[in-house]
Amino acid sequence: MSLSDFLSPVDFNSLIPVDGFYSSHLGSKIEVYHQQFPDLEGHQFDVALIGVLDGRNAGNNKGTAKAPDFFRKKFYELNEGNYTSRIVDLGNIKAGHTVSDTYVALKLVVAELIKLDILPIIIGGGQDLSYAQFMAYEELEQKVDLLVVDSHFDLDENHDDTIETSSKSYLNKIFLHQPNYLFNFSNIGYQTFFVNQESLKLMDKLYFDVHRLGDFRNNISIAEPIIRNANMLSFDISAIRSADAEGNANASPNGFYGEDACQIVRYAGMNDKLSSIGFYEYNPEYDPRGQTAMLLSQMVWYFIDGFYNRKKELPMLPKSQYITYRTSLKDGTHELVFVKSKKTDRWWMQVPYPTGGSKNERHHLVPCRYEDYQLANAGEMPDLWLRTYQKLI
Repeated sequence: MSLSDFLSPVDFNSLIPVDGFYSSHLGSKIEVYHQQFPDLEGHQFDVALIGVLDGRNAGNNKGTAKAPDFFRKKFYELNEGNYTSRIVDLGNIKAGHTVSDTYVALKLVVAELIKLDILPIIIGGGQDLSYAQFMAYEELEQKVDLLVVDSHFDLDENHDDTIETSSKSYLNKIFLHQPNYLFNFSNIGYQTFFVNQESLKLMDKLYFDVHRLGDFRNNISIAEPIIRNANMLSFDISAIRSADAEGNANASPNGFYGEDACQIVRYAGMNDKLSSIGFYEYNPEYDPRGQTAMLLSQMVWYFIDGFYNRKKELPMLPKSQYITYRTSLKDGTHELVFVKSKKTDRWWMQVPYPTGGSKNERHHLVPCRYEDYQLANAGEMPDLWLRTYQKLI
């Protein structure tokens, strides 16, 4: 299989500004597929941009297929950060004969890039493409911690599982997919008036981690441990308030501020576990001033900045880089173990596998906050520990 079979070149000349790119612009730094397909094995790339020209199943948001080049126009004119970037733009996945054909193409491209240790950044189309992004991990036979930034839970209660996936129902497909490769689902930024109570009860029953927009107001750092636990991230542009991102037919007055969105994806870039990210639902037809395209380009810039500032500190040997803390509950039933990085002061919690749960490991490490340690040190069981343990059973 050749990735070039699924990808079409970028019309690079149409994206060059009148005065050309400065030497510091990303347009001068990125290797772009506009004539010959890049040699991914012969060259060392860290990150790959992929456009998807298919927005057929974007719920009430037709026009998202046009997103990739509007994004590129802004992104290429940004300056490279304080690092030597090794980025390749692989062009676009064209809309298949059916949406399912597009899913297959995206799945295979994402899976192949992860195998090559190149992190794919997906731009364009509806959030239903998250399903194809997720299916890449089935191709790799890898369990997934999925994180979605969205004001809604895309669990359409009227969805018929026999029909095509849509951006309003793709989570149905992921949750019900067999074999089950989903270990955990997290949402950050849901707004309660967009979510029915039955969906909230379902999330609680499945021990998933869902967090209201208001939880992060004035303290976006609360999102960092949640993001640090993800293998893949799907970002719905409508999670950003309309004043900052009007380029979406479903834009709402409330949502994350633009700078918060940039901080969220920078945390994602710094996550050593994260191996793919998708930015969905940007619609240029609702973006006459290009403001949302600029914000999206800045978000991707911050993600890449985070990527090149990864600390490579998943809690593993050498143990000299970590401090271990042990606490006991008031009733004496459990000893809880926490690990703190000396380098960054970030915390993890050890959750033991139930008997027979894992042949190779005794504990599952879950990112946590200092406040979780404080709670355990006071003799109380953190809710995060309980939810994680239930998922391991």
